Amino acid sequence: MTHNTNQKPKRWLDSAAHRHWLTREGLALFDFHRQARLASGGFAALDGDGCIPHGASADTMLTGRMAHSCALAALQGVPGAAALSEHAIRALAGKLHDEQYGGWFGVDPAMSHDHSKQCYIHQFVTLGAATATHAEIPGAAALLEEAVGVINTRFWSEDEQAFVESFSQDWSELSDYRGGNSNMHGVELCLALADVRDEQLWLDRALAIVERLIHRHAALRDYRILEHFHGDWSEWPEHNADRPDDGFYPYGATPGHGFEWSRLMLHLEASLESRGCTAPSWLFTDAAALFDASLRDGWRTDGAPGLVYTVDWEGRPNSLRRRHWTHAEALAAAAAFLRCTDEAHYERWYQQLWDVIDTIFIDRKRGGWYQELDSKLQIDAAEGDVKPDLYHAYQATLLPRLPLAPNLALTVQRL
Repeated sequence: MTHNTNQKPKRWLDSAAHRHWLTREGLALFDFHRQARLASGGFAALDGDGCIPHGASADTMLTGRMAHSCALAALQGVPGAAALSEHAIRALAGKLHDEQYGGWFGVDPAMSHDHSKQCYIHQFVTLGAATATHAEIPGAAALLEEAVGVINTRFWSEDEQAFVESFSQDWSELSDYRGGNSNMHGVELCLALADVRDEQLWLDRALAIVERLIHRHAALRDYRILEHFHGDWSEWPEHNADRPDDGFYPYGATPGHGFEWSRLMLHLEASLESRGCTAPSWLFTDAAALFDASLRDGWRTDGAPGLVYTVDWEGRPNSLRRRHWTHAEALAAAAAFLRCTDEAHYERWYQQLWDVIDTIFIDRKRGGWYQELDSKLQIDAAEGDVKPDLYHAYQATLLPRLPLAPNLALTVQRL
């Protein structure tokens, strides 16, 4: 698969020094975040110094992401990584699991009264179990079977051809909301399951989600992705209009998600073609348009370096925060398009985005990356001095060096 329209540029990824830099940065990130291990089980969010705050409890999303990330590190041959992934798997199979009704809590249930069942969280439980299963982590295969069962019977709607959002703890009440974010990570999960379980149906599901959210909705909004829908999939563009900074349900369009969707669409195209299926032509066209629209809306649109967090429906900056994951996903997308096209446009952005991350986000004094910065590129007072998440940054050091298909869990050993 090639979409070559320009002369091949001189690529950083052809440089041994750059590839060495990626390896070194990935290992440094991994070493920093391994400190998030809780002796009582699972993983917690770290503060800016890489310490677990007093009273912190296990977080299911982070534990699922650590199961995934540590399994990737184990596949690369990083000592101690397999044990950390197993530690995450034990917590997901134990204290974070709802023994009464099935499924998973968002955090240690002893620490929260919210016991609702969230699709987003279940997707990371399943992703962690899938990657750990491929890495032959003890307990992962059994966890994966249960998690896939919950995804299939609770969260995947065959009628809607998409994922539903959330239920009450006992599964009796389904929320009247459908989310773009959970469906985007649903596409990510589908791509992983298609390869780890060798099942075509997951690619069919991924394509159905992309067609709905991107080809039917975002394309008609100048490739600004609508994140919020009512339960009947009618658009809800004003949802959370007073919360443009919300970490999971912000108002407006999120350029970072535009980049993330665009990359996942390239993986989907490659995965379909690797199985002898014909990918629709709009898949690449829409992905490329998403990438360019996200740059248009997000890059320095308030005059400061980097990408803004959200914009309104006319593309005006809405939340000026700089979030590390937005930049990590943008450069991973640039690398994916570069692999597809060899166009100098994407090489320039790949280099520029790493330069911004190097300048703004990498904390060379204390380790890790700053995760949330304000518009003046200082630690965001509203979020605090925190470094809770390895997943986006770590994958940004891996994905540029890997093929678009099969899934990174199956190819990371090549590094």
